[in-house]
Amino acid sequence: MEKNASTSSLNDLGPSGLDLTSAFFKPIHNSDPPLPSNRCTKISVVGVGNVGMAIAQTILTQDLADEIALVDAKPDKLRGEMLDLQHAAAFLPRTKITASVDYDVTAGSDLCIVTAGARQNPGESRLNLLQRNVALFRHIIPPLAKASPDSILLIVSNPVDVLTYVAWKLSGFPVNRVLGSGTNLDSSRFRFLIADHLDVNAQDVQAFIVGEHGDSSVALWSSISVGGIPVLSFLEKQQIAYEKQTLEDIHQTVVGSAYEVIGLKGYTSWAIGYSVANLARTILRDQRKIHPVTVLARGFYGVEGGDVFLSLPALLGRNGVVAVTNVHMTDEEAEKLQKSAKTILEMQSQLGL
Repeated sequence: MEKNASTSSLNDLGPSGLDLTSAFFKPIHNSDPPLPSNRCTKISVVGVGNVGMAIAQTILTQDLADEIALVDAKPDKLRGEMLDLQHAAAFLPRTKITASVDYDVTAGSDLCIVTAGARQNPGESRLNLLQRNVALFRHIIPPLAKASPDSILLIVSNPVDVLTYVAWKLSGFPVNRVLGSGTNLDSSRFRFLIADHLDVNAQDVQAFIVGEHGDSSVALWSSISVGGIPVLSFLEKQQIAYEKQTLEDIHQTVVGSAYEVIGLKGYTSWAIGYSVANLARTILRDQRKIHPVTVLARGFYGVEGGDVFLSLPALLGRNGVVAVTNVHMTDEEAEKLQKSAKTILEMQSQLGL
C-alpha cells in the first residue's frame, strides 16, 4: 500500500473509473433536495493486531460508527484487515472502512482508540519496554491530535495507566478528553466471578476494581452490591461467616485472568474488544454511564504527589470524562489505592516527560 493511499469506496468500477451510481439509479423528478444530515460518527483505531481488530470488529457489529479508520505501520497487514472487513459489508450495518499508514486518514475522528504497542522481548525489563512504548507514542499521539483536535483519546496499549499519562502530555488535550481502558475489563471479570459464585446474571452485580491495571489493583469489596443489596453488610447482618482470604483469592483470580488467557491462546482479544466497544458506546452516545477507567486521579480519594493516571469509577459522556464518582471506600481500600498510585508515579518519574 502506498504511504498516502487509502481505500474508501469501490463504486468507481467502470472504465476509466466511471462512477456507476448514476447508471444504476435514476433521480426522482421534482423532488426536494436532500435535507442536511447530521455529521457522521467516526472512530479511528491505531494498531491492527489482535486487540485492535477485535475492537474494530465489535464496533462494526454493534453499529457504533458511520466510519472506521484503521492505522498501522505494516501496510500489507493493514490492507488485508481492511479488505477482510469490507468484504463482510453485506452482513453488517453500513459503515465506511478506510485504512492507511498515514494519520491523515484519521482526520475528523470523534474517538481515537490506540492499541499499538511494542511487545516485551525475552529478558527485557518493564522499564525498557515502557521507554520503547513512549518512543512509539511520540510518533502516534501528535499526528492523531493534529488530525482530530476535537477528538477523545482512548488508550488501550499497556501499561495503560502510564501510557494514558504519556498520551495526555503529548497531545496537549484537556484532561477530560484523554482516558484509558484501565480496569473496565478487570471489573467485568470481577463481576463475572462474583455472579458465578452466586449463580446470578453479571449485569446485576455492581463491583469495581480500581487503581493500576496490574498487580497493585484494588478490589472495592465494601461497595459491592447484587440486585441492590450490599453484599458484605448483608452477610454481617445475617451473621453469615466469610473469610477475607476467600475475597482475596477472587481478586487474585481477576489479576491473573489475562495471564491465563495469554498462556492458553497466546493473546487476549475478545473481552477487551467488547470492553472498549462498551466505552465507545457510552462516550459517543452520551449515555452518562459509570465505568472504571484510567483518569487523572490527583486529588481524589487522597491520591497526591503528582499527575498520576489510574482507574477510578468515572461518569463518561460525549465530552469524555464528566466526573469521578464518589464511591464509598474503607480506610484500608483507600490506603491500597494510594499505594497503587505511588507504584505508577515511580514508573512515570523515570520517563523524563
